[in-house]
Amino acid sequence: MPTAVLTDRERTAVQAYLRLLHTVRAAFDGPPDGGRPALVPPAVLAEADRALARAGLSGNEEEFFRLLRHWCPST
Repeated sequence: MPTAVLTDRERTAVQAYLRLLHTVRAAFDGPPDGGRPALVPPAVLAEADRALARAGLSGNEEEFFRLLRHWCPST
């Protein structure tokens, strides 16, 4: 399996995405009371957006997910 060597900015983008993914999963895994829709804190979303932009990956989802698959294949 090829090894992806990420730049610091790419690694930051992947980490921000993983934090966002875990936050969303936690929100949907919450109590099934049906009261409120799952809520993702805007700061978590903004962090991921900024990290993608700094890494030059905004609008280039194919490249981003290629990096993600190589760096964290279980996601």
